Amino acid sequence: MQDESKRNLNSFYLSEERDFLDGPRSRFEELWFTIKVQYHFIRAFRKLHFIGPCVTVFGSARFDEENENYKMAEEVGKALSKMGFAVMTGGGPGIMEAANKGAYLNNGYSVGCNIILPFEQKPNPYLHKWINIPYFFVRKFLLLKYSYAFVVMPGGIGTLDELFEALTLIQTKMIHHFPVVLFGKEYHKELYDHIKMMSERESISKEDMNLLFLTDSVDEMQEHRKEHAVKRFGLIEKKWKRNGGLVKPDIKEHDYGHSFL
Repeated sequence: MQDESKRNLNSFYLSEERDFLDGPRSRFEELWFTIKVQYHFIRAFRKLHFIGPCVTVFGSARFDEENENYKMAEEVGKALSKMGFAVMTGGGPGIMEAANKGAYLNNGYSVGCNIILPFEQKPNPYLHKWINIPYFFVRKFLLLKYSYAFVVMPGGIGTLDELFEALTLIQTKMIHHFPVVLFGKEYHKELYDHIKMMSERESISKEDMNLLFLTDSVDEMQEHRKEHAVKRFGLIEKKWKRNGGLVKPDIKEHDYGHSFL
């Protein structure tokens, strides 16, 4: 009964966002929706304010533990946590779970921004901190806001949306030139080649190719992070405190006095 009630609430949130995007409604309905959106932003800001510098990992929710992409995402999460970054994902299964797991099981800090859907994801079990968000655009904003870098693992349309949102904000200087790593050369080859073709045909500038780093190597990813995130923004490696068996960040160890978005 409780599960059914929860599904009904989740369906309500989904239909509410769909109705909002359908076109103009009454002024009261528009106002009421924006108030609710503001409420969820404030909830998230309070919840996530002290997590420290993050790297957000994007990727498909469909891969299971036996999939090579899942295993590689776990290694990515582990490596990022060793650098002192909190690992942030969409908080669900697949690549998200794997990256969180890599951080969680290796003394890192693991964070999730989970989307509320009727029959899909609930927060994965490898999170120290998470928040449930009912609106896609609020969730995407949060995944971008707190990160000093982005790792894009193999994924689908949602992953591409997140990738190009990050690239657009960097290209237009709405956020700093944070490193964006496309992880998986074979999987992303056609995508990378298409973006390169765009630069050759001058629909984007040739310098925009510098926004992306394509690799298969965790070590190469780490070196790229050190050069383009740690050194560039003067980050200090974080020491993690344990409190009741959970890893807690010591925010005094970090210099993250940057404001983004």
